[in-house]
Amino acid sequence: MNAYPRVAFLPDTFSEINGVAHTARHLEAFARRRQVPLLSVHCSKKTGKTTDGVVSILELQRSPACIGLDANLDYDVLLWRYVCTLAKHVRGFGAQIIHVTGPGDLGSLGLLVAGLLRLPIVISWHTNLHEYAATRLRNLLRFLGKDVTKKAGHLAGNLSLEILRHFYRRATATLAPNQELVEYTHSLSRRPCYLMRRGVDTQLFNPTRRNRVNKAFRIGYVGRLTPEKNVRFLITLAAALREKCRRRFEFVIVGEGSEERSLRAQLPDAHLTGVLRGETLAQAYADLDLFVFPSETDTFGNVILEALASGVPAVVTNQGGPKFLIEPGVTGYVAADQSEFIDFVDRLLTQPVLHAQMRQAAVQFALKQSWDNVFESVWRVYGEAIESHARASRWHWPSLVSSRVHGRSSS
Repeated sequence: MNAYPRVAFLPDTFSEINGVAHTARHLEAFARRRQVPLLSVHCSKKTGKTTDGVVSILELQRSPACIGLDANLDYDVLLWRYVCTLAKHVRGFGAQIIHVTGPGDLGSLGLLVAGLLRLPIVISWHTNLHEYAATRLRNLLRFLGKDVTKKAGHLAGNLSLEILRHFYRRATATLAPNQELVEYTHSLSRRPCYLMRRGVDTQLFNPTRRNRVNKAFRIGYVGRLTPEKNVRFLITLAAALREKCRRRFEFVIVGEGSEERSLRAQLPDAHLTGVLRGETLAQAYADLDLFVFPSETDTFGNVILEALASGVPAVVTNQGGPKFLIEPGVTGYVAADQSEFIDFVDRLLTQPVLHAQMRQAAVQFALKQSWDNVFESVWRVYGEAIESHARASRWHWPSLVSSRVHGRSSS
């Protein structure tokens, strides 16, 4: 690409531990590596502006009027107070396009500024928020019985989906992490949607970090310990494997969240590490024998790529994006239900030759997943969105920007 557009990037989460923040940090790192001018805007402990080479960083401090969405994720209902400040910096940077990551506080502010400055906007889909809302409300109200919780969850999901529909229809173009969501986001937003996969740092995550003396088969999970991740299934899995009792195994669970207390109580032999980062996390992956990911709501699953890069095959559900990262029978398995999930784990636990073959195949797959390829394709989307916005502005014919669905691999 000869000329990279000047982009203002506003992720709703940046320094936190989650997939959106992980991707946001890698996008900023790509801009530095490729010397691409970028205005990176995110919330922090204080407001300020710094410059790191070609990357300009604007940090905005959230107010006390925050609503806690997760253990380390807030929504500031007063963040709109920065609208003039943000507009000034976006204009001063000479941004040609704005990219937001969803309808959070900063994403909504970015949408407002894009409208004020008449700039095109790209909105990426990272999280199935409507499914999260339904799952969490059902979990919160489960003491009221199945009928009530089912209806409440259905209502919360539909309301959240309507908010998402209104938000994404304001986009010039959208991005989604798997082909199913490309088609879904296009149907929801009526805007062009492009595939934005994820990459993995194979220098950090690799099997050479393995350093174990314990011979037990180690089964691991990395991620938030929250209801939408379906982590209580780990309790069911452990009980089923104990009944089969064919080989000694152990669980390592990395992360934190509202389900941690239940997991500690019902999996007393499991090692719950809390949140790990950097080389400590990389070694935790490499020391695993199998990665299990029971979530049915994830849109991609960065942790799965990190496990595969570490030489660890994975068993995932057939719901959401993780299934697109696994070649069944080669790098792991995709389970249709809980019974099949348990059988797949037991198969790898008891067949060492098959397990060794999958370890090698997992690494080979991960080596092909490059962050640079991902973001080169994203910057091409920026360029097309700028051209589309210019045509629509020239002819005053908005339907020009919603005539196609684009699905492009980033690897």
